[in-house]
Amino acid sequence: MISPGLIKEAEEIIRDLKELQKAGLVCLDGQFFPTVHYPPITMYLPVNEETLFKGYRNPPDGLFSIYVHIPFCMKYCAFCHYPVKTGDLREEKDYYLGMLEKEMDIYMRRLGLKRIQARSVLIGGGTPTYLTTAQLESFLSAFTSRVNLSKCTQFSYDVDPVTLLGQEGKERLKIMKSYGVGRLTIGVQSFDDLILKRMNRPHNAQEALSAIRQAKESGFKVNIEFIFGYPGQTLETWAETMEKAASLGVEEIQNYRLKIIPYGDHNGFILKEARQDSKDLPGIEETLIMKKLAILILSRHGYHENLIRVFSKSEEDFSHYANDQCCNLFDQIGFGLTAFSSLRDRFSLNTQDFKEYYSLISQDKLPLNRGLARNKDDQLRWAIILPLKNRKVYKGYYQRITGVSLNEVFRKKIEKLKKFNLLYEDNKVLAPTERGRFFADEVCQEFFNPDYMPFPKTAYAHGELYPYDDWEP
Repeated sequence: MISPGLIKEAEEIIRDLKELQKAGLVCLDGQFFPTVHYPPITMYLPVNEETLFKGYRNPPDGLFSIYVHIPFCMKYCAFCHYPVKTGDLREEKDYYLGMLEKEMDIYMRRLGLKRIQARSVLIGGGTPTYLTTAQLESFLSAFTSRVNLSKCTQFSYDVDPVTLLGQEGKERLKIMKSYGVGRLTIGVQSFDDLILKRMNRPHNAQEALSAIRQAKESGFKVNIEFIFGYPGQTLETWAETMEKAASLGVEEIQNYRLKIIPYGDHNGFILKEARQDSKDLPGIEETLIMKKLAILILSRHGYHENLIRVFSKSEEDFSHYANDQCCNLFDQIGFGLTAFSSLRDRFSLNTQDFKEYYSLISQDKLPLNRGLARNKDDQLRWAIILPLKNRKVYKGYYQRITGVSLNEVFRKKIEKLKKFNLLYEDNKVLAPTERGRFFADEVCQEFFNPDYMPFPKTAYAHGELYPYDDWEP
């Protein structure tokens, strides 16, 4: 049972919600859109390879963060907004992995490199461990023959619990370890079997616990992730999940609010479910109480927010890939279906269509089809939004990469956000307060150009923080 005192403390967040809705920061109907990229990933227009790379130069230190996307899963999770294929599909997986190698070769030629020097690496999906052990070893062998890991500070993998179970799971863990993988993010999502079934997850709570134990015993640093605000969740069951998570001794615990509005290239089933039958979908107040409960519970177990939405006991435990790409804004390359590349002042997205992906690579072309070479306005916003969403903005660094002092741009916005105790600043940094971290997505959207706002003007109260006011730098 959750103690009444803990519930009461968590419910205090509703006062903040009401104030910030009235001020215009939070949508009146509680709609939510995550601030993951800028501009949002669903808003990029078609672009060709030549236009995207015109004038691009490799980073001075020669280092890139690298993401690889493997879009195959056992089942299609109801909350997933990305295109994947389900089932065994061994022959197609072999074909896809072969095309992935060719894509890397094309990219290396484009950059004039014989090997890519990695700063940090993340292999994601889909379920990138939903391969046979032979396929996994073949992929990692091909990957490390093209990527130099000598300066890589962290090699991470996103994994599904089922793929780590039993003797085959142990073999996958052994293979990953032998190629330098040191950190795993295990998509647990819930310890409530009823919720896992509604999510259409391929595992139950006990299997997730077994996978976590096996990963820890194999010597990996472990991050476990969860979704809150899901249909059927209650404050009680969510608190139980957080208590269980905090008792496992993992390095990181990551919590995501359910994303109903698609933020990728597929309309997840959750969108249809929410539209047709929302009677047990937690409302915004209950959802934010869940978020606050998690913060309180994890804090009592010694976990504190390191990167925003990620909790750890040690400041040393966090995703280097996320920090490199979103906080330090280092150049990053993405390989695979729907993967993105963020290259200093430009952004590209690979196609979301399997046939087009295979076809373009067969023509010796990069499989990108959308993107943007950011103009000055885009760059000024990108350089404040991504670091602010994840940690903080360092003023000296901001000026170095934009050529503009942060003391000279967005001042009306910043002062208003400071007035509402959402930001603080000194001579060196601009950072979210504790309140600002809680509403980080909405705080960052204050800096969006109106062309990229996720919701229309009518979605917000016209208060002091109305996002469509004072939007110019």
